[in-house]
Amino acid sequence: MSVKIAGEKLEKASQEGNNAFLAVFIDAYLNVTKNKLDSTTMPLLNGWQHSLLSYHYFREELMQGGFVQLIQNGYGSYIFKNPFAKSLKIIGAEELSKIVYKAKEIYDKHQKDLERETTDEEFHAMYEQYENFADLEERFFEIEEECTSIIAYYVDQHIGDFAEIES
Repeated sequence: MSVKIAGEKLEKASQEGNNAFLAVFIDAYLNVTKNKLDSTTMPLLNGWQHSLLSYHYFREELMQGGFVQLIQNGYGSYIFKNPFAKSLKIIGAEELSKIVYKAKEIYDKHQKDLERETTDEEFHAMYEQYENFADLEERFFEIEEECTSIIAYYVDQHIGDFAEIES
């Protein structure tokens, strides 16, 4: 299935800025996958589309609650077991790629514990237990706007890899 986006909608969003521009793609992907990542929806998107959707989940979760929340909400495998970090490097977001690779090292070493079912108390305790995520999160917050710009520019320059634009 091809992801289709109306050119007029994309043009309007691009005038509103990078976040609005990328949101048009993300919304289309969430619509196609019915906001569900599983064996039936994963094949509906190509690798670049998954990379952009990964950035969406990554950014949203980190802004709200960091790596612990991202992993506890079930996105650990989607972010760390797929070539997300590699695609960021190709896109030109090398600093972010390094952050993801460093977080992956922590995730790989502690995956079972990080993904286990927790009580609220255990969940909050994980922030102290995995405080080595904090420096990575801080660095992400510092470069987030620049990374979003880099990604938006790449998407704009390679738009056919991300959606079919309808006139």
